[in-house]
Amino acid sequence: MKAWRLDRLGGTLRIEDASIPEPRAGGVVVRIEASALMSYLKGYVEGRLPIYSPPDGPFTPGGNAIGIVHAIGREVYHVKVGQRVVVSSYIAADENAPEPAQFLLGITAGPAGKSLQADWRDGTLAEYALVPKSCVTPIDALDAFNAAELSVLPRFAVPYGGLLRGRLAAGETIVVTGATGAYGSAAVLLSLALGAGRVVAAGRNRKALDALAQLGGSRVATVALSGDVETDAKALRAGAGAGAHMAFDIVGGAQDPSATLAALKSLRRGGRLVLMGSMTVPLPISYPYVMLNNLEIIGQFMYPQDTFMRLVDLARAGLLDLRAIRARSFPLDALPEAMAAAATAGGLECVVAQPS
Repeated sequence: MKAWRLDRLGGTLRIEDASIPEPRAGGVVVRIEASALMSYLKGYVEGRLPIYSPPDGPFTPGGNAIGIVHAIGREVYHVKVGQRVVVSSYIAADENAPEPAQFLLGITAGPAGKSLQADWRDGTLAEYALVPKSCVTPIDALDAFNAAELSVLPRFAVPYGGLLRGRLAAGETIVVTGATGAYGSAAVLLSLALGAGRVVAAGRNRKALDALAQLGGSRVATVALSGDVETDAKALRAGAGAGAHMAFDIVGGAQDPSATLAALKSLRRGGRLVLMGSMTVPLPISYPYVMLNNLEIIGQFMYPQDTFMRLVDLARAGLLDLRAIRARSFPLDALPEAMAAAATAGGLECVVAQPS
């Protein structure tokens, strides 16, 4: 098979000939049909993201993918050869432990997840990948979608974890800050699929906000953020009608806290703020404001193991339109060009690499 290999972050990335992996206990060998690229993959490969910790030594990068099961190892009981599956990049140790180790396949691991990462060191930017059974979910009854179109499923998985943790209920109003980004756009669409009565999409790209409003129809209101907390909070509350039940903050790499603070102040009494983005500066929260308004602030990393089953159910029922996010496909051997495209892709685009 062909596989991309990176010797280290900032090192040499090359496509090489390699042996197709052999299955082992608890493992599934997947013939990759399409691998979705993160927007930051180019910076990651070039070594410009030093907080990431890849496997030691050369490895195949790449996380989420769609493929066909090629072979299974011992102790795999439900996944069958020939099934189309989605491969999740998020992997947690399947053990009864207070805080099971976790890592992102083909991307990074914290100190507690390094031993787990060492066992499953290679990602999905190859023609075949060996992955743990816990990160593989069969895709049934979605034959109308091709592999590239199905590659948008992981885009919805991350916000699903936050919406679930925030207990979004049908009929509720939700504010999404960072709505014009990749995961923010997916959060808006997924909130609608889960029955939100109103979604207030907030960001700074007016054109991207208009595109979301067109997709979402009358249940979507948009707010172009100014950067002034009080002004933006007032606009968000007006868009929500009478304050939001929930706010979902997924701004990536925020350099100031204004959007997050405006989201917090958009909540009605008893509201919930879920944090799933990232910020390079401290978040100054008013203790009395949170306490007097009975607010919840919830941090959430990634998503439960059954997330992809639930997303497939939503798509199968026609509640979640996977084609609302356009898949843009590149050949696997054109990975450098695909990474450059992913770095500049809009929130409603998904760049995928596909073996020939």
